[in-house]
Amino acid sequence: MIFDYPTLKFIWWLLVGVLLVGFAIMDGHDMGVGTLLPFVGKNDEERRVVINTVGPHWDGNQVWFITGGGAIFAAWPLVYATAFSGFYWAMLAVLWALFFRPVGFDYRSKIHNATWRSTWDWGLFVGGAVPPLIFGVAFGNLLQGVPFHFDNNLVSSYTGSFWALLNPFALLAGVVSTAMITFHGAVYLAHRTEGDIHRRARAAALIFGALMLAGFTAAGVWLSQGNFGYAITSVVDAAAQPDPLAKTVVQQSGAWFANYRTMPLTLIVPAMAYLGAAMAMLMVARGRTLIAFVASSLAIVGVIGTAGVSMFPFLMPSSTMPAASLTVWDSVSSHRTLGIMFWATILFMPLIIIYTSWAYKVMSGKVTTAYIRENEHSAY
Repeated sequence: MIFDYPTLKFIWWLLVGVLLVGFAIMDGHDMGVGTLLPFVGKNDEERRVVINTVGPHWDGNQVWFITGGGAIFAAWPLVYATAFSGFYWAMLAVLWALFFRPVGFDYRSKIHNATWRSTWDWGLFVGGAVPPLIFGVAFGNLLQGVPFHFDNNLVSSYTGSFWALLNPFALLAGVVSTAMITFHGAVYLAHRTEGDIHRRARAAALIFGALMLAGFTAAGVWLSQGNFGYAITSVVDAAAQPDPLAKTVVQQSGAWFANYRTMPLTLIVPAMAYLGAAMAMLMVARGRTLIAFVASSLAIVGVIGTAGVSMFPFLMPSSTMPAASLTVWDSVSSHRTLGIMFWATILFMPLIIIYTSWAYKVMSGKVTTAYIRENEHSAY
């Protein structure tokens, strides 16, 4: 292997982060547009314009979601197993919401019936708004610690409930996530449309951008004031085979800010969230929507990256058995597995990026009501 085991563990922490950010940026703007659909489109023709800004490529962007889930399964099997058992109903809610998207996009405009089309418009809203809300709630619970433990055979047991996930801090994190994705979708929609829809999308971008920054700031203050954070108090051999019970962990107020104190350069990550969002809001207000989209993408990197940097090396801390907390060093696959996956990623990720870039270049330009009228039977 070209990399030693500890290095590969860290590389896969970065790569999974890249996949999560890629999903939030690429599939996120589709979901943001879906969330805004019933509000920025005031009639059927305008709503078809909105849908056709993302209709040709939303399913291609789902690759990031599928790849991210597969990477977590392969790189962090204990995290995958524990998270999907603990967040089982929450993950099912995400999948149920996502069911509205393929049917809504493909069949919404097939029947000339106002009730039919309105129903699918709200279905696309659910498919766009619910997943980021639940993902945000999940991250909010990770930051607080999840109630699970392992037995001597490393079989995990989750002792919480679905309703316990909906605690105040987690709901705040859900608001941040939803606002972030809706903000990103609004910027993209402003870039692809003109006229009244463009103006409504710009207004929505300013509203949700401000909401995202306010929520992000409130969450940071809440974390600094509450009894949040976990710290490893024993020596961890990063080169050892995975064993999540071979360490001692304590819950420690302010521990999620320790990495910023010991590595000041990491402050660039939360700063990116603020600067990216502020730049995106400024540029979209001035009508420079492409630059605004790049800036809102950087804001997403900052928000998600802040959660990752704050928790590192923790991936899934346990609130009921802190020593069972899953970290970058002790919840991963074997050295050989991480190495093979690394080279597969090096080969296939550029292909995904090249294909996606080509597809967006081909389908660039404004979507207008005139386009919908000219393509009445072929447009979404």
